Amino acid sequence: MSLKPRSMRHLVYLFLLLLLTALISGGTYFWYTFMSPYGYAPSQPVVIDSRLERQDVFVYGTLRQPWLRWVIMGSPLETRPAVLPGYRKQELDIVPADSASTSGEVLTVTPEALKALDRYERVGVRYHRDNVKLADGSIVWVYRRISE
Repeated sequence: MSLKPRSMRHLVYLFLLLLLTALISGGTYFWYTFMSPYGYAPSQPVVIDSRLERQDVFVYGTLRQPWLRWVIMGSPLETRPAVLPGYRKQELDIVPADSASTSGEVLTVTPEALKALDRYERVGVRYHRDNVKLADGSIVWVYRRISE
């Protein structure tokens, strides 16, 4: 069975239409879920001290990707490598573990960028933000899963 050129052209158009629909749907879902002012209401007010021009955040998962930081905050931001002692990575979280350590990166962000990160991590719904001490002695924010 052979397809006529016209039938083949219709299949290509249909494939491209489906691909475009999938891309638009995926982009819309990402925007609505992680970036829009809709669909997110933290259970408690999130504290961001706007008097501090810069704050450090330790990231150990998806936020290590420069393209994702660019999408969320409008800039990929430079990072520096860091180690968080006393925690091990477990799926999408870090959990206390005496002899373990978690490798990651430190972002230095503005209060506006911290708010965008809180929105992405869905602080108060999926994650909470804690202060931790890194191996180099610096105190930074880190996102940890809320226990279910």
